[in-house]
Amino acid sequence: RETFADDVALLHYVGIRPIIVHGGGPHINRAMARHGLEPLWIDGLRVTDAETIKVVQSVLVGEVNPDIVRLVNAHGSLAAGVSGLDGNLLVAAPKDERLGYVGEITRVDPSILLGLQAQGYVPVVAPLARGLDGEPYNVNADTAAAAIAVAVGAAKLVYLTDVEGLYRDLSDPGSLISVIDVDGLRSLMAGGSVSAGMLPKLESCLAAIGGGVERAHILDGRIQHTVLLEIFTPEGIGTMVSKETP
Repeated sequence: RETFADDVALLHYVGIRPIIVHGGGPHINRAMARHGLEPLWIDGLRVTDAETIKVVQSVLVGEVNPDIVRLVNAHGSLAAGVSGLDGNLLVAAPKDERLGYVGEITRVDPSILLGLQAQGYVPVVAPLARGLDGEPYNVNADTAAAAIAVAVGAAKLVYLTDVEGLYRDLSDPGSLISVIDVDGLRSLMAGGSVSAGMLPKLESCLAAIGGGVERAHILDGRIQHTVLLEIFTPEGIGTMVSKETP
């Protein structure tokens, strides 16, 4: 986490304007266990009932977000934390009645993010959304990141995960895909070889590129300075998704 914060600070100081959108799955799981709640998943998305959304909001806004802000701010007064509830940044409708308080983003108002950037801050966003009923909704962080990237006109969308990138065959470490276009990605997803946990990321890559983001990247967050390796080295790292094959 510290090296990621180092990378964010460096990007900021060289004139790149990052926005961080974080999740918090392991933290939420631990908090749910403390409350005697059992995590349930459907198609890679957390089932979020009335009790679970309270835990999700508490963990994302009260624990994960300020921790990231603290780490980045070790390099100066750089980061400011917000959630999708602030300034109606994210508005959502219920995604699926089976999922409870899980939202499908219907509107993004990036004003609060653009305002923070204009003041020289790196926004750190917790993926909660205001529901059409006024209630807080849990929004998949990958989906939120893509929607925000489109809304602010980002050039790149970068996902950090716990694998090296996207594989053609999950059982073959040598099948890592360095570059793939959106048609190839759709074919791979249709072939059924993609894990359920990876699907929201890949769907979000397609949504972001369809919305005008030039490239999306899936990187191994376990590698130190992985973001810098992708941006500042000719060969890059992980998997890059583009509209057309470069």
